[in-house]
Amino acid sequence: MFSVLLDANAQAGGGSMIMMVVWLVIFFVIMYFLMIRPQKKEQKKKELMLSELAVGDTILTTSGFYGTVIDLADDTVIVEFGNNKNCRIPMQREAIAAVEKPEDAVSDDK
Repeated sequence: MFSVLLDANAQAGGGSMIMMVVWLVIFFVIMYFLMIRPQKKEQKKKELMLSELAVGDTILTTSGFYGTVIDLADDTVIVEFGNNKNCRIPMQREAIAAVEKPEDAVSDDK
């Protein structure tokens, strides 16, 4: 009789273990679609924006400064800030938060 109870408990424990694994898999799938996938999409969007960066584009830096791209290198950009033509600062491409193309600015005015 005791062995029958042990077998029943072992089978019930195995079933609950499978259910726990199923719930963990469901949890990780939900986390993937809610957190990881949107982050990867945003990262690809930023990489595309930075790859299309050109001289003359108006940019917004991550620190909140607006400037115009003067020169491009591999991973650095020289940006001119304000009306003072002597204020040119080299910075990393990753510090760019947004890019506005000159033709976009003209079409927005019309």
